[in-house]
Amino acid sequence: MILIIDDDIAVRTSLRIFLKHEGWSALTASDPEEGYAIIRENELQAVLLDMNFSMETSGVEGLAALRNIKQLKPELPVILMTGWASIPIAVEGMKIGAADFINKPWENQNLLESLRTAVKLSAQDVSAGSVSRMQLNEKYGFENIIGDDLELQAVLKTIGRISGTEASVLIIGESGTGKELIAEAIHQNSSRKNKPFIKVNLGGISSSLFESEMFGHKRGAFTDARNDRTGRFEMAHKGTIFLDEIGDLDLNSQVKLLRVLQDRTYEVLGDSRTRTVDVRVICATNRNLKEMVAEKKFREDLYYRINLILINLPPLRQRAADIPLLANYFLNNLKVLYNRSGLKISSAALSWLKDLYLSGNIRELKNIVERTVLVSEKDTLEIKDFEYQIESVGKQADYKDLPAVGSMTIDEVELSMIIKAMDHHQQNISKVARSLGLSRGTLYRKLEKYNIPYEAQK
Repeated sequence: MILIIDDDIAVRTSLRIFLKHEGWSALTASDPEEGYAIIRENELQAVLLDMNFSMETSGVEGLAALRNIKQLKPELPVILMTGWASIPIAVEGMKIGAADFINKPWENQNLLESLRTAVKLSAQDVSAGSVSRMQLNEKYGFENIIGDDLELQAVLKTIGRISGTEASVLIIGESGTGKELIAEAIHQNSSRKNKPFIKVNLGGISSSLFESEMFGHKRGAFTDARNDRTGRFEMAHKGTIFLDEIGDLDLNSQVKLLRVLQDRTYEVLGDSRTRTVDVRVICATNRNLKEMVAEKKFREDLYYRINLILINLPPLRQRAADIPLLANYFLNNLKVLYNRSGLKISSAALSWLKDLYLSGNIRELKNIVERTVLVSEKDTLEIKDFEYQIESVGKQADYKDLPAVGSMTIDEVELSMIIKAMDHHQQNISKVARSLGLSRGTLYRKLEKYNIPYEAQK
């Protein structure tokens, strides 16, 4: 049962008829007070709530109604219905606890998708917390996501719970923590699993090429457009699009992305026809988007559009007990790849690997194991075999040397060097900047980029 609260009888009637056609029963209310009475007396699955109920168009009435509904029934999902001009108010509603917001005039399929997602999420069995790691593997096929850490298991339970919905997902975590693997697991456990899974590294797309890459272009649309190009969203139609490094997207491109995520419509460059896309969106970043929103570097409306579900992947150093499991998993794959069935890692070496500071996380560990296998002629890998491949043998929080070439990206090397310099010079910004060949201003920007804590100095 769905409750529609709107002062426009035409809206109430059209929504009720549409929902009935889609198999939903609906009750209607012309104002919030009437809606509260219905909420108290009925078992409802969701509420569709207008934002204005008088000549006032600020949306304040809708926010007040949302707060009251959340006090009456905190678990009842509420979807706000608003005009584009009211998006900031709708974002405020998301902060209060709205499940989603839909633009007026709405697109029926978008509204239906939002409603189904909200209802599915609210109806999930809270007892899922008792499911074991083995049961998770059997039910969802998580065998390739290695680890018994409780925080990781909580992430996997969340994936299992939300995969069957159409909810947008934001995966956050340091580089190398396996964000892409999590995105693929969500796709493989969704109703879209037999449709495309399109991966896009937004950090590698310039602002000038963003529209062409994402939405495609027609031949002759611009100087170098010699052939038609299919955009990533069109490729992902009916499937899932994974937008990696979304924190690297400039503000101008964020506006263009917001439109397709909001309305599921776009135009191909050189073609005036508006196209519609049916796609589930999963985003990932190693940046702190909340801080970027506060600094006006990331749009707040886009932030709330992409993170209906937030998944935070722990760094490997916070689940060091999983390192031997991961190392042996990589080794077993390499046995097959290089036809060396006798390969194994000694218990002493596994214990030693647990104490490494792996700033590149799982990706760095994988590279270390593979390089050691390639170089060593022995079947049993000892500590010295790994040491030979690593310039830094530093224990936890020891940054004396950089890791071996090839084990880290440029950003990861830069991060490691800055942390090492900050530690060596005891947070003295001037000395750190000089030792790294940077100006103080540049250093401050890099400290903010990598979320490295520091005290501002005169």
